[in-house]
Amino acid sequence: MTADRFLAPAPVSLKICGVTLADDAERLVELGVEALGANFWPQSKRYLDPAAADFLRGLAGRILRVGVFVNAGPDLPRRLVEQGLIDVVQLHGDETPEDARIFREAGIPFIKAIGVQGLEDLARVRDYGAAAILLDAHAPGLYGGTGKTIDWALARAFAGENPDLPLVLAGGITPENVADAVTAVLPAALDVASGAELRPGVKDFAKVEQLLAKASPLAPTQRP
Repeated sequence: MTADRFLAPAPVSLKICGVTLADDAERLVELGVEALGANFWPQSKRYLDPAAADFLRGLAGRILRVGVFVNAGPDLPRRLVEQGLIDVVQLHGDETPEDARIFREAGIPFIKAIGVQGLEDLARVRDYGAAAILLDAHAPGLYGGTGKTIDWALARAFAGENPDLPLVLAGGITPENVADAVTAVLPAALDVASGAELRPGVKDFAKVEQLLAKASPLAPTQRP
């Protein structure tokens, strides 16, 4: 799985974020989930210590490995890419387009996450030069994984105004609302953490299978 394939307009892809266990990662591969997220922010309930992340190495080429970072600076993300532990960097903090420049210049694909309250939060998204923009619920100090949904109409409007910029939809997506989310927003991909868990960092594969079953048939053929 490559970043380009994961972010293609169709079919809608699924990323299960907050993976902390090797067995969970292997099960995601077996189910055909396109991407997993490993959270390297120490304050997260789903934190994965880089020293315990070697199991990600064996997943290379089998699933897209996304490393999630919050205001970490460039050194750790770049090191984990160079060590072959992750394929894509996800900047999930208060990083500016200037902070992201080092990844652009190094040719490291990255996703920029934005906590959305209103259109004003999206004013500079194109300045990042990101491979995709992830829209998540606004949660100061928490940086995702809250289970709160965002304004899907706003997300759909953003996708329509930026047809060449892949949109990853996050924020409170569950098996119960995933079909509605895909229909309402037509994202390139979905990002799910709390909606696919038994508890933080431990995945519920009954929920993962439901997410796959309910999202995939509704994959958009093109952006609006």
